[in-house]
Amino acid sequence: MESMNNHNIDDGKEQIVAVRKNDDGDLIAFKTNTGRELDYLTALEEAKAGNLANIDVFHKYGRDIIRSEPDGIKDNNLDQLPEF
Repeated sequence: MESMNNHNIDDGKEQIVAVRKNDDGDLIAFKTNTGRELDYLTALEEAKAGNLANIDVFHKYGRDIIRSEPDGIKDNNLDQLPEF
């Protein structure tokens, strides 16, 4: 039986499971649990539309930024996910 606190299941929304970084270490693309690869702008639009689980969009440095929801667990932060 699955736990009700399982962060991998969120009303059928896609979960980001891997990231791609540029040479500076900035996130530039994301892979979801369905295998879709999203560039940053596409992922930003998906997040704004509420289609990505456990992802927040906030405004910083004069632009919108994608980040994982703050839940106190470092292992699921976007920077900590495996690269693809």
